[in-house]
Amino acid sequence: MDRLIQANGQPHYGVFAETPQAINHRDFDYRSPMGRKLGALSKWRNFHQFQYFGLISPQLIGGCALAELSLVAIGFVYLYEPRSGRMLERRFKCPLGIGTRFSQRPDDGACELRQGRNRLRLENAAGPLRKRLLVELDDGTRIDASFNEQQPAFQPMSLCTPTAVNGWVYARKVAGVRCEGQVRSALGDFDLGAIDAFAHHDWSAGYMRRETFWNWACLSGEAQGRRVGLNLSCGVNETSFTENCFWLDGELCKVDSVRFAFDRDQELGPWRIRSFDGQVDLAFEARGLHRERLNLGLLASNFKQIFGRFRGELRPHGRAPVVIDDLWGFVEDQYAKW
Repeated sequence: MDRLIQANGQPHYGVFAETPQAINHRDFDYRSPMGRKLGALSKWRNFHQFQYFGLISPQLIGGCALAELSLVAIGFVYLYEPRSGRMLERRFKCPLGIGTRFSQRPDDGACELRQGRNRLRLENAAGPLRKRLLVELDDGTRIDASFNEQQPAFQPMSLCTPTAVNGWVYARKVAGVRCEGQVRSALGDFDLGAIDAFAHHDWSAGYMRRETFWNWACLSGEAQGRRVGLNLSCGVNETSFTENCFWLDGELCKVDSVRFAFDRDQELGPWRIRSFDGQVDLAFEARGLHRERLNLGLLASNFKQIFGRFRGELRPHGRAPVVIDDLWGFVEDQYAKW
């Protein structure tokens, strides 16, 4: 697919076998809930985009995100060492996106934030199909991590769903891929290939609900000799279609709607995650979290990304279950007002 928005101003909807080359949101026939055509200012104000790159291994957990919210761009990066429980975190906010740039090409572009001597950069290269995270901080922290989606072959989750009465969300998800590269930080130096690190990636954009929330779960690793990845959500990307799936050796297995059971008053309490079709039955034990809170009136966010370990089963239709035993991963509980 060349472009997400068609000649009639409407998006292609559905789960796609291929990634659109461009998320040409400016061509969208954007209207108010009462049908009035909206102009360039409304399109700029209400279009939001974010990208996330996560690292998982028993020796090191990491995450980096960039988000463009029109009035402000934000970025964060953290590293967590499970053995010691030590964690490093940095957060950045750029009013009106000053110091940032965002590409609307999911497989061939870069998103970047620069502030002083700090740089967060997420690169998407088309040939070969490769994702790269580059972090350079003024305290000497450096992360250079990447993965290849073609060697071995991998099927990403790529979809676009209607949102509220007049919006849409496009998302492209990857999990369960091996990662290579280097990390240098106050936690120590790590060779990601040597510690058998896995990665996951999220590229999302669109005209999202003005006020929304979501829960999300992701894991990446090896179970019973197979490369396993998981991407589940509730609260976004579930109108007509869902992004819920898991991967076995790069093969995408679609999953029905999902229920997340947890107690918001216990930030590090247990979670239970089950799918309606019975393909997913997992328990999550939290070990730590990264939190972002922002309340600027027009914009607000209460974001908790919790990392820990999963236990349970993945039950692909017509095949033997895959037992998940202490695989590291993430869950999220997010409220956002855009």
